[in-house]
Amino acid sequence: MREEEKIMKGVLFCPADPELREMKRKAHNLSMDFNKLYEEETEKRSAILRDLLGSLGEGTFLQGPITFHYGKHTSIGKHTFINFHFTVQDDAPVTIGNNCDFGPNVTIVTPIHPMLPDERRAMLDKDGRITHLCYAKPVVIGDDCWFGANVTVCPGVTIGNGCVIGAGSVVTRSIPAGSFAAGVPCRVIRAITEQDSMRYKPDVLADNRVIDGKISGKTENGGTGS
Repeated sequence: MREEEKIMKGVLFCPADPELREMKRKAHNLSMDFNKLYEEETEKRSAILRDLLGSLGEGTFLQGPITFHYGKHTSIGKHTFINFHFTVQDDAPVTIGNNCDFGPNVTIVTPIHPMLPDERRAMLDKDGRITHLCYAKPVVIGDDCWFGANVTVCPGVTIGNGCVIGAGSVVTRSIPAGSFAAGVPCRVIRAITEQDSMRYKPDVLADNRVIDGKISGKTENGGTGS
């Protein structure tokens, strides 16, 4: 079994495997190439992302700088905004839905190392060779989620549709849809309800209005600060 197949099965694999190292080298170089470009060089940036990622939906914008470990193991939906310093250690698959917003410095990780130091240094593979091994668990993020600045999403986590994750949170367990969750470790604070509508915050709403009914797609987003 190839080492990439072991990753997808959730069993121990060797990250130093030559095939995996080449995948990572390509992703690291493409990430660096993206980060060297100016924001207005949209065609070049788009071409790099198409080569780097498993899939990318229309209308999705990555501010940069970005860092992807494999890239090809990450899929991002439509009309998602990703602010600067976005890091994805996507040994296992990472799936991000549509219409999400990511604040600065969000990190998503999937690999897990053994807890015991001796096992973390080395174990024996099927042929009895001393080898460094780890494993990984996928991360799934639903549609319409907002992540504040400096959020870390840990291996094996699923975050349901319509969640808000507070700034600085470390998400170690799955979060049900429609939740506001925050903290270290991240926990559900409460459900998000109609009472959270901006229509009930007239001092902030000012002379703007809430649209009745859902809109398709997403308007231009200049960034999210938290």
